[in-house]
Amino acid sequence: MLEHLRSLPASLNSRSSGDSASFAASRSHEEHVLWMQKMDITPFDFSYLGSLLEQAYSDWNSRVGSSLARTIFYSVWNTEGDCIGYDRDLEADPGVDARRLVLECLDKRQVLSLKGTSERGEYLIITHPLFSRTNKDMFAVFTAVIYESNRYETSEAVVQSEALHYHTCFYRRFEYIFMTDLLHAHEQTAREEHRRSILFQIVQRMHDKMDVEAILDEVFDSMDYLYPATYIKLYMSQDQSNSDPRIKPLLVHERGEDICVRSFMEGKLIVARSDDAENRIVDVGIPLKGKQGIYGVFHIEMNEEIMEESDLQLITMMVDTAGTAFENAKLHEQSNMLIQELRLINDLTQRLNKSLHLSEIYQLSEQELKEIFQAETCCILQLNDSTNDFEVMSSNVKDVFHQSFSVDYGIAGLVYRTEEPLIIPNYAQYNKVSSFFMEDTGSMSLIASPIRVNGEVKGVILLGHSREHYFSYDNYRLLQMLSIHIGIALSNATLHAEVRRLANLDMLTGLYVRHYLDSVIHERQAHEFCGSLIVVDIDQFKQVNDTFGHQTGDQVLKQVSEIVTSSVRPQDVCARWGGEELAIYMPQVSVRQALDYAEVIRKRVAEETRPLVTVSSGIAEWNWMDEKVSVESLFYRADMALYSAKNGGRNRIVVEEQNVTR
Repeated sequence: MLEHLRSLPASLNSRSSGDSASFAASRSHEEHVLWMQKMDITPFDFSYLGSLLEQAYSDWNSRVGSSLARTIFYSVWNTEGDCIGYDRDLEADPGVDARRLVLECLDKRQVLSLKGTSERGEYLIITHPLFSRTNKDMFAVFTAVIYESNRYETSEAVVQSEALHYHTCFYRRFEYIFMTDLLHAHEQTAREEHRRSILFQIVQRMHDKMDVEAILDEVFDSMDYLYPATYIKLYMSQDQSNSDPRIKPLLVHERGEDICVRSFMEGKLIVARSDDAENRIVDVGIPLKGKQGIYGVFHIEMNEEIMEESDLQLITMMVDTAGTAFENAKLHEQSNMLIQELRLINDLTQRLNKSLHLSEIYQLSEQELKEIFQAETCCILQLNDSTNDFEVMSSNVKDVFHQSFSVDYGIAGLVYRTEEPLIIPNYAQYNKVSSFFMEDTGSMSLIASPIRVNGEVKGVILLGHSREHYFSYDNYRLLQMLSIHIGIALSNATLHAEVRRLANLDMLTGLYVRHYLDSVIHERQAHEFCGSLIVVDIDQFKQVNDTFGHQTGDQVLKQVSEIVTSSVRPQDVCARWGGEELAIYMPQVSVRQALDYAEVIRKRVAEETRPLVTVSSGIAEWNWMDEKVSVESLFYRADMALYSAKNGGRNRIVVEEQNVTR
């Protein structure tokens, strides 16, 4: 037995493989041997000893079978009375019934013998019980059939010797099996320890990374290192663009009920084994998931021969760790993106708030949006409430700029009706509406968003690119946020323009106030060649107030203002100069032409007002050849002409420094 133990692997004998002269090593070896000798079988093991008894019989027979004369035949029986190991030649003598004596031996637990006669002559059967070495439990019966009568006297001693020899072979085989199992367990432990060490290193590397692509590369590299013959793919369910050919989109509707879709939908490991006997392939679907959801599925194909349960556990733990690390990296990426978006929004808002002119806001918005999204084309449309059409306020596409489109036409009309943003990954496959913007520019990808002013859609932003699937969902969401701030800027500019307009209007007559008229004339004199100013005064207006009251006087003032506004050109500027005096500036008009307009006003006032009133007017002009060109000079000369008309009898028109009177 000791010789056999010395042939076992060195990993089990490492404690006794040192210096033989060392007392500690010798003592350790003795303790090891004593420990092995204490290992034994129990009655609970008897039903499982069939293979061990048979192997022990083969070991025993290989050592003694060839040296013995063929007059003694041996066999081994278990505790159930079944013959486990026997000499093949014994089968040729059916007259020998050893089982009955074996059962009696099992009952009496002692050596028994029985003589008899068969076709081969007289024989002697000897049964020798075999006991365990610790508790002396009977676990088998060693049997001999002897045919030579002259050897009967020595047969019992021979059988006892061979039974002890078999007993030794049995326990040698038992120790070998035990040590083999122990070695296997040791190897499994070492292998598991190695795997856990690798897993720890992989987990550490994953958690050290905050980049999504780097984490996925770590998974692929680790799988290639651990299982080089394994096929692995990752099917992602999110908007995750990646150039790695091993990463594909998970198209649930196209894949049906395959293992990847099932693993994704159920959120758990799914294993499918091939029915082909020649190609034993194992299909594995493992979800890549975190606490917030499932992001994809790893599809693994490997040979069933190299796939063990511990391998599945290792791969599952690695993928679970990758899912957590992926989610953390994704959240980190999203937080950085959110910070970047907030900065973009803040920068854009600051730039937009620097201007309160609508045209500048539209132009700045177009430039900024093109730069932020790296779009090739941009178009911003505004709804004209009077015509109910969309007008292009800013665009880098010349064929589109300043054009008008029906509120029901194209993508802008669709966004206006739905009041929702829109993303088109491939215009060639989009058949809901047609778009002049997309077709003229040859764009294939588009994102669009409504511009809301005071809660109502007043415009649409269109961004295009010639490449398919160019814009992502993040771009779509960011444009939606930016359009809100562009709408706020437009709303502020519109309110500012309205406030300025109201500040320049006289609330009673609806005409401009004097300071606005002064600024207009000043600007015109800086850029034009000539112009005329008509100053109109209502005759005897104080008498109207005294006779009819101030409310009637206000009505008369409104009537005269409406007559003045409707009697001149749209480009002429009408203002209330003060009290009952009105002023009309007519750009690029000579004094002769202004006189005709003034005469129309004089006649209409005398005929259409109620109560009837008359007006007197003074007219002055300027041109670029005058010695002094100024607003004050023009007003002074027109006022002097009005003074002359008043002194001349009222209800008349006087032109400055000329003898022209009507």
